[in-house]
Amino acid sequence: MTAVYPRTVLLGWVKAFVFTQLVEGPMYRRLVPTRWGLALGASTITHPFVWFAFPWLGDVLDLGWTTTSILSEVFAVVVEALFFRTTCAIGWRRAALVSIVANAASVSLGLLARTMFGIV
Repeated sequence: MTAVYPRTVLLGWVKAFVFTQLVEGPMYRRLVPTRWGLALGASTITHPFVWFAFPWLGDVLDLGWTTTSILSEVFAVVVEALFFRTTCAIGWRRAALVSIVANAASVSLGLLARTMFGIV
């Protein structure tokens, strides 16, 4: 039986997922505020879609990396804000702002780590 994804793709996702959790989890824990399980839950929901579904969709629709990246991050921000709005009973404005800040931090730091150190 052939693997659906090569090992290198899955390993890349695991590294990026852990990196995302290390950046976003503490931010959500402090800024929402919430328990660790919920702080880590939002990215657990969105990250597989951002990593696997959006690149596939971008290829199918021939969107290009920048457009695909923007769409995937908008998806992550909206879903994570909705997640905290419903699970932590915070206002929409706060949920959206915290989600934007956390996702911007993880994307920025991820791109910086990739550029400077070749990781993530």
